[in-house]
Amino acid sequence: MTEAAAQASELRVLLRMVTSKDAAMVIRLLERSGIEAQSCPDAAGLAAEMSTGAGAIVIAEEVLADQGFGRVMLALRAQAEWSDMPVIVVARTGVDSVAITEAVEQLANLTVLERPMRASSLVSSVRTALAARKRQYQLRATLEGLHEADQRKTEFLATLAHELRNPLAPLRTGLTILSKMNPSAEKAQSLYAMMDRQLSHMVRLIDDLMEVSRITRGKIELQSTLVPLDRVVLDAVEVSKPLFVAANQELVLDLHRASCTVNGDAVRLTQVFANLLNNASKYTPPGGRVVVALRSHGHRVQVQISDTGIGIPPHMLDSVFDMFVQVSGTSRAAQGGLGIGLTLVRSLVELHGGQVTATSGGAGSGTTMTVELPLVVSRVATVAPTSPDLTQNAAGGHRIFVVDDNRDAADSLAHLLGLMGAQTSVAYGGREALAAMSSDPPDIAFVDI
Repeated sequence: MTEAAAQASELRVLLRMVTSKDAAMVIRLLERSGIEAQSCPDAAGLAAEMSTGAGAIVIAEEVLADQGFGRVMLALRAQAEWSDMPVIVVARTGVDSVAITEAVEQLANLTVLERPMRASSLVSSVRTALAARKRQYQLRATLEGLHEADQRKTEFLATLAHELRNPLAPLRTGLTILSKMNPSAEKAQSLYAMMDRQLSHMVRLIDDLMEVSRITRGKIELQSTLVPLDRVVLDAVEVSKPLFVAANQELVLDLHRASCTVNGDAVRLTQVFANLLNNASKYTPPGGRVVVALRSHGHRVQVQISDTGIGIPPHMLDSVFDMFVQVSGTSRAAQGGLGIGLTLVRSLVELHGGQVTATSGGAGSGTTMTVELPLVVSRVATVAPTSPDLTQNAAGGHRIFVVDDNRDAADSLAHLLGLMGAQTSVAYGGREALAAMSSDPPDIAFVDI
């Protein structure tokens, strides 16, 4: 059954009247009001049709005594928590029968209409029932969304624990070797390099988490200037180039010759394209190919990053940008990661007034990520200043104050700043810091807030 057919069956009205003539009359009446209705041959047939979906049930009072009506009651009692099927009983004139009384007691969502009845009363009751049923479907969608989000979060936390734990083993091993074996300078240098790589990996993971958190809480402010987008793309390529070299992948640049200027934060845009390039490399096998193309279209500019990698299933093309989402079976291919990179990309692109989309032919067909941004007509652009290199005496002559309740963090940072030529002092609490700054104000303060 197609999705459209399933939706139609969920809003149809199932009928079981006394005679086929009555059923045909009710069907014509409802269809004139744009309501789909279907007659069932008996109560057992009604119960069977309920399993494929219905918006409401309309039955004659006489059906309540049908031997097969027990199956209808079982189906009503077996409904999901979100579901409360509306039931309309067309009753005989006079005092309520025992069957009607029992139905009122057992069914919460029951409407009783007495014969003979006005056509408008039946149509109005059915419309009210369908409106209530639609709200139930909305509740179902909400509950399913919450369940899916909870499942994603559980998977994400498991991945996070795994990814954070992975670097800890070699770090602990390296520290043990350094503390107990007194290795040679050459061996120690290789251990330092290994520990630095593992620590850098952990820092990247945590930085991504903090970035997503800041964006979702609206804590990021863009430092916008007129930026040549081709220059930003080239900067991102430089950041990601080691991945392509290590994987022996071909990286092709097809950039528009004329400078495409956008109003944006050069650092954040570089982060966007570096994330997309990193993904393209990670999900593309060694020896694969990635093409970066930049084109302007009217008042918009597009950057497309296409790879020959593992591709994305069609049903995942929209959800890959959602929080905690990873394409099933790709975590190993992607060599780890938390699956929040594309969430970060989408958020940053939208902050720039743009949009990002994914297209893929499916498994093994590669993926194309397209970033579209508003184009600035002016070709005069400024390039964000680069950060100065940190030399040994970069902090020379400055009196720097470090405040952190984590003593190890405060002491180690103060020691590092001292190696860079600064005069440092440390406080481990707020009151201590305020007293020290009042008596001897520093030039610069690093404060953990």
